[in-house]
Amino acid sequence: MKKLMAANWKMFKTWDEAGSTARVLVELAAAKLPEDREVLVCPPFTCLKAVSDAFSGADRFSSGGQDFYITDEGAFTGEISPAMLQDCGAKYGLTGHSERRHVLGENDEYIGQKTAYGLSAGLSVILCIGELLDERKAGRVEEVLERQLRLGLKDVPADVAPHRISVAYEPVWAIGTGEVAGPAEIQEAHAFTRKVLVSIFGEKANEMRILYGGSVKPTNCAEIIALDNVDGVLVGGASLQSESFSQIVLA
Repeated sequence: MKKLMAANWKMFKTWDEAGSTARVLVELAAAKLPEDREVLVCPPFTCLKAVSDAFSGADRFSSGGQDFYITDEGAFTGEISPAMLQDCGAKYGLTGHSERRHVLGENDEYIGQKTAYGLSAGLSVILCIGELLDERKAGRVEEVLERQLRLGLKDVPADVAPHRISVAYEPVWAIGTGEVAGPAEIQEAHAFTRKVLVSIFGEKANEMRILYGGSVKPTNCAEIIALDNVDGVLVGGASLQSESFSQIVLA
């Protein structure tokens, strides 16, 4: 199983900035990329083609969409379909990111619809899960993660290829705050996530990747990805500069 080193650029970068960043990333990391790594960048929709083009010919570098809607086309102003993402070169799509949940109001059921639809449309999907700080303080971490997993994966076929579905554990209180979950907290959450995945999909869930996200930086990435059940990272702010993200990719 290759570790997936994923970047979420959120609402940053113009076309030219995205293309330049992606090209420099390839220059810095492609020749040195360990055999057990894959690189994914999820830029804004307007930059997706620029990143895909920059990655053309670079082995194990892919682009993805930060979001998508649950149909191919129609009168859905402002939305984008998996087919449109794929037309721009995307191989992956994110669902359930904490900002979609807690800023834009998406609920577990809708996130589950997106996850299943993205897979059916041919994307590989990364389902993001994670607890709020008050939920952690109340001892509800496992309750929250299990709910998000079971509803987020409810309509995913049992025969889904394990490499096409990943889960990113992102404690909401650690996203963009500089706070990072400790090794024990990460291992506990990832072990529990693996347990739930196995209960849903059986033994093949051991081939599904579980990523960690939450203030990942060049200085802490190597320690994080060395932990049990950590099969990669989903990086926000530190992925915006090719130099810092290349250090993470190669950690």
